[in-house]
Amino acid sequence: MTIAVMDWHRKDHPFMVGPRNPRWTPYRAIPAALKKAVVASEDANFYSHDGVDYEAIREAIKADWRKGKFVHGGSTITQQLAKNLFLTREKTMIRKVKEIVLARRLDDALSKSRILELYLNVVELGPMVYGVGHAAHYYFGTPPSELTVRECAFLAAMLPGPKVFNPYRRMDRVIRRSDRILRRMVSARMISREEYDAAMAEIPNLEGIARKVEKTLETPPPEEKPPEEAPGRDPAVIEPPPAAETPEPGTKEEPAPESTKTE
Repeated sequence: MTIAVMDWHRKDHPFMVGPRNPRWTPYRAIPAALKKAVVASEDANFYSHDGVDYEAIREAIKADWRKGKFVHGGSTITQQLAKNLFLTREKTMIRKVKEIVLARRLDDALSKSRILELYLNVVELGPMVYGVGHAAHYYFGTPPSELTVRECAFLAAMLPGPKVFNPYRRMDRVIRRSDRILRRMVSARMISREEYDAAMAEIPNLEGIARKVEKTLETPPPEEKPPEEAPGRDPAVIEPPPAAETPEPGTKEEPAPESTKTE
């Protein structure tokens, strides 16, 4: 399956979804800390909902109503995946309805581990940096399997949008958000207190990467305003069911949805 992804100059490029992509990272090679950081950041109820978190949508609608504009999306990881694979990024009610329908279908057809694998391999994490395999090498010079807990939270902190949470323009913003993610993880018992303390003491090593970004972006895009987080999303415990976290050996993997992204 090939989709279109956009660079920071708003030009489309083809992107291969699946193992034929040389930067594809299989589910088993994605560190547990990164999976947990992404769930803590983006979708607290990922392992319990059916692709759509209706309570989160209700809270987002209330927040949007108070603001008088479309600010909070309330999208789950599955909805974000549906958008990334099949839809455009326009903020309209029609697109949101399509996103919900497609998310329900994805949840029916694929396991949670497969949905998370697809999501983490197509999500935008930098200037033409799509997927955690590329991002781990781009920012830290390491394969995803060697990421530290702090580095996992750092990548998860950029998920609302790497142009908003840009470590070279607003490192403080990315660090603050990664700190919040780490606090959610330890309070939800996703990581131990020792892992939390070590992560909080670690400063991500991005030395020399700024030159790479400036070369990638001869004319950097204008800085965007960070999105407001919908209220009421912090869970008491966020853990996958034992069978959902790691597929059984020999289990047939579901293929990527055989469709082409529509614009």
